[in-house]
Amino acid sequence: MSTHPGPVRSTTLAHPVVMRAETIGRVLPAMRALVIDDSRANLGHLQALIRSVSDVTCHGFTDPVAAIAAAGETAFDIVVVDYLMPIMDGLDVIRHLRRQPTHASIPIVMVTGRVNEAVKLAAIEAGATDFLSKSVGQTELKARLRNLIQLSASLRWVNDQAAWLEHALSVATHELLEREEEMILRLSRAVEYRDNDTGGHTLRVAAYSRIIAEELGLPPDTCRSIYLAAPLHDVGKVAIPDAILLKPGRLDPEEFIRIQGHAALGHEILAGSRSGLIQLAAEIAGAHHERWDGSGYPAGLRGRLIPLAARIVAVADVFDALTTVRPYKAAQSFDEALAHIESERGKHFDPTCVQAFLAGRRRILEAKHAYADR
Repeated sequence: MSTHPGPVRSTTLAHPVVMRAETIGRVLPAMRALVIDDSRANLGHLQALIRSVSDVTCHGFTDPVAAIAAAGETAFDIVVVDYLMPIMDGLDVIRHLRRQPTHASIPIVMVTGRVNEAVKLAAIEAGATDFLSKSVGQTELKARLRNLIQLSASLRWVNDQAAWLEHALSVATHELLEREEEMILRLSRAVEYRDNDTGGHTLRVAAYSRIIAEELGLPPDTCRSIYLAAPLHDVGKVAIPDAILLKPGRLDPEEFIRIQGHAALGHEILAGSRSGLIQLAAEIAGAHHERWDGSGYPAGLRGRLIPLAARIVAVADVFDALTTVRPYKAAQSFDEALAHIESERGKHFDPTCVQAFLAGRRRILEAKHAYADR
């Protein structure tokens, strides 16, 4: 699984405006009618009537069971079914077809030579769109079939446009998310370049955070959101003076208080956004220095009062700090840093996050090498 937090490029979806023009202008395939009657003579007569009123491809069956099986493989635009048949009557056929998603809303017409109100009501309750008597004149029968075929064509067009709109919305949403993700990554890199010109810290923290979230068994969308929001954990550092941020030695107490302020500043910068990702990033920025035992900052939150995403990033951030060379310290080895993380279980870190981190240690090591500072 890739752990690079860069935007995902769309490679298969066309531009929505172009797609709409193509959709509206194209000729849809010929409509298909399913015709079912146990009498071959009646079947041929119905098919001829349908062809005489519209350009429809007819698929005729004398066996209703075979017709239902065919409907499971082919989406028909209209169904004409006889009422009285020896194996299965028209009512049962309609009920079976209405259970299939592809035939849940298309016009289904039941025809019969025996007309009574009870049969009509039963047909409607089964899901029939219309009820036709074989005894009506050919002119009326043609007219009603023509109307039903036109209804089916209209439904098909509406469904086609609805499918296009859904697709276009998906494309637009995907593109917006891509831009949002790219802006987050670029902003986080800009922040990091102030005190680390390699840019590797944000990539590693994002990768480690995703691994921890996945080892915790969080939903894929949540893991991805944490992965994308984590790089903004230190955005508040933009307000910290360089003299403090880049100081080669240890900070004095006053300077330490100033730099601690980056957590609250980060939350303030990101809070109030309508973007779910930015809202999550605000939570992480504001709480990733809180500690499980309540001794952290800026709010002294304890245990599960600390947002889960912030508890995850806290482990990832500290581990990367331990294993990275800084102006004021050398880097610890991988095993030394692991031992430190484990020793802080239940004190600095959420025990479940530490357990997830240790469970993913092989993937953590791979990510560390993949995004090593150049």
